[in-house]
Amino acid sequence: MQPGGGVCYSIELAWGHVRRWFLKTFRSEYVAKMAELRRGSLAGAPHEVLDPRDLKFCSNQCTAHWAPEDDPFRWRGNLPFARWGLAELQLMGWPLFVAVLMISSLHSPWKWTAVVPLAILAEILYFFRDPWRHVPTDADAVISPADGVIAEVTELDHYDFLDGPAVRIGIFLSIFNVHINRAPRAASVVAMDYKPGEFLNAMNPESAIRNEFMWIGFADADRPGLKYAVRQISGLFARRIVCALRPGQAVQRGEDFGMIKLGSRTELILPRDAVTVNVVVGQKVLAGATILARLK
Repeated sequence: MQPGGGVCYSIELAWGHVRRWFLKTFRSEYVAKMAELRRGSLAGAPHEVLDPRDLKFCSNQCTAHWAPEDDPFRWRGNLPFARWGLAELQLMGWPLFVAVLMISSLHSPWKWTAVVPLAILAEILYFFRDPWRHVPTDADAVISPADGVIAEVTELDHYDFLDGPAVRIGIFLSIFNVHINRAPRAASVVAMDYKPGEFLNAMNPESAIRNEFMWIGFADADRPGLKYAVRQISGLFARRIVCALRPGQAVQRGEDFGMIKLGSRTELILPRDAVTVNVVVGQKVLAGATILARLK
């Protein structure tokens, strides 16, 4: 789910062990009830799955799930923040909030410095926001997989996954953009590849080659034979790629499938002869809303 790991990720996994021990020790009836309501298989799960919270970082490694009406934590999906970033929000947000309160309560001319942790807190909340998007219904539309600015529209003579010429659309995401990735079209995942790497500035052309990335190959659900690919690329500040997909999984157009935390780049690679590109370098785009290209 988050192959590059990270400090917050490690803390959250450690907390999961403590929480599961507590539930098994003191809430055995709850554990039994959730096991009875659980659907799918736990095969492939890297740790115990006692309730839906345990699926946050392994839902793409097993088929276990709960029906919405049986999920006591489904309300978290209605929060205006990315669920994959809730741990970072708490681990970074609460200390900053306490710092704001403590500094602003000082009887000192320096209490104005509370604006510093307040500004950082505001940016963290803003970064992990998850806004609603109106997804275009045009049958031929290919929508943006990321928010940001078009940094590149490049024609490629050959792209192995597409077995032919392609066009690569690169999107740069600053720390002020929404960092949730969304599916460009209804499709199924046919291939995936994760590559560790460096963390160059996403504006550096070399970042597309040398940085850590997650590559996802899709087969279109509505156009037989049509394939395309998305690459989530880390950046100077964005060092944590989250991808909730697994091979064989189906996604709907505009559906959230992951995020890149704190500044990054996302690429969409399309078969060149099958599309007409609708965007230019420098144009601002919104994931799940802006039409990047149309199928011919």
